[in-house]
Amino acid sequence: MRLLTMGLTCAAACVWLTAAAQTAGSGAKAPVPETPLAAQAAFVSRLEFASSDQRIVQGFNWAKRQASEYVFTGDPVGPWYEAALPGRQAFCMRDTAHQSVGAQALGLSAWTLNMLRRFAENISASKQWCSYWEIDRFNQPSPADYQSDTSFWYDLPASFDVLDSAYRMYLWTGDRDYIDNPALDNFYDRTMDDYVKRWQLSPDKVMTRDRFPGPLTDAEQQILEHQGHIHLGLPGYNESNHTYVVGLDLLAVEYAAFRDYAQIERLRGNRAGAQTAETTATALKDLINNTWWDAKDSTFYALLNGAHQMEGRNASSVLYWNAVEPGPKMESAVKDLLASMQHRNPCGVEGESHYAEILYRYGADKTAYEVLLDLTAPGHCRQEYPEVSYSVIGAITTGLMGINVVPARNLEVETLPALTLPARWAELRNLPIQKNAVTVRHNGNHETVFTNRNGPALFWRAAFPGTYRQLLVGGKPMAAHNEERTLVKISWVEVPVGAGDTVRVSTP
Repeated sequence: MRLLTMGLTCAAACVWLTAAAQTAGSGAKAPVPETPLAAQAAFVSRLEFASSDQRIVQGFNWAKRQASEYVFTGDPVGPWYEAALPGRQAFCMRDTAHQSVGAQALGLSAWTLNMLRRFAENISASKQWCSYWEIDRFNQPSPADYQSDTSFWYDLPASFDVLDSAYRMYLWTGDRDYIDNPALDNFYDRTMDDYVKRWQLSPDKVMTRDRFPGPLTDAEQQILEHQGHIHLGLPGYNESNHTYVVGLDLLAVEYAAFRDYAQIERLRGNRAGAQTAETTATALKDLINNTWWDAKDSTFYALLNGAHQMEGRNASSVLYWNAVEPGPKMESAVKDLLASMQHRNPCGVEGESHYAEILYRYGADKTAYEVLLDLTAPGHCRQEYPEVSYSVIGAITTGLMGINVVPARNLEVETLPALTLPARWAELRNLPIQKNAVTVRHNGNHETVFTNRNGPALFWRAAFPGTYRQLLVGGKPMAAHNEERTLVKISWVEVPVGAGDTVRVSTP
């Protein structure tokens, strides 16, 4: 099993292009002529990482150098970084969504906003409320997977993935453009309404939908007759199967999108819209955890096939998008993922690049660490795929260092150390979060030092694995909050950190 069944992703359309060009007729777009990339200065990130474990430091340094080589400015599309096959000079929806956290850590917030906005502004009724799956540096749909508005490649999870990424980037940047920009606003609303209706993805219809919901236009029908299937509207990220009706990954990311859309609606002052979105998100989560749960084998099904029968196994999708309910199902999903990793394809980096992020979130710190070392080991197969380097940066930031932004009225940053031997200490410096730049140092998993290097005062949620009645703030005891989150028991305190201040919190 590949994580999110993403083995082909933004590469598979190259194969499709040859066949599609034979049936596209006069409507086919000619490939854009090759021209040199715009001249630019090399991108230099201020993000730094240090640790007693030199192997993870070397892995970080490699990922930072590699990711920086894919950063571009001065092209017609605006600032962008490669998020597709290297050398294609383009970025696709799914890869951009996954690379966005690593890009943010590197200081590429303006690049990500521009790229997500480009996807948003190209949603249209003529493309059945899809956008362009992949956009090149000329600000055109990539000719590798687009022929015309009735013949193009599109994986249905992609629109939800972009929305989910946009909300996460709003939390990390605090940029109101993610909430108030007309193109993004239109994309959110059209995706969660017109797109869901057109492709029959609402909780009450998705299980009985057709592979390609009608009615079909004459052009669409002609493509179906010539090709036997259509790559427009693949109902999941599994691109090697063109007959299934719904993939679990589609439902999991749709759940995440409705969950996020509720927050976006609330930020826009639409309480009724937020409640409606939350209701839909709840219905999707119930569908996933009940209908898609195989009680006999204690696992989640992977897909609904063409005969509307459920088959396969897929644990990673529900874990990645936080769609699994706590308890035995969550525990089983983590065990399933760990078992599947024993048989992973070493060249399937699109899937492996997700592993560390997921495993850190669910407490499998040692295995997550091993994944990071594997991905960054010299000579790893397809290591040049941009998603690898960006995901390593993201997993070190949110996983190993446990740094995340808490949705709150004022900026609140959480840290949760996940160090394993031989890393006795680790420090991430100059991490951009909204208007701030912070440095976080973990001394083992028992002490964290937080420095608000630049920017206004903020709140710091200092969390640690384990259950403690009190934590020490600057050596003084403070009552701690206790909770169990994604199989991990943690204790935390919330403390203000002024501009330029350093605060130390430790376990007793």
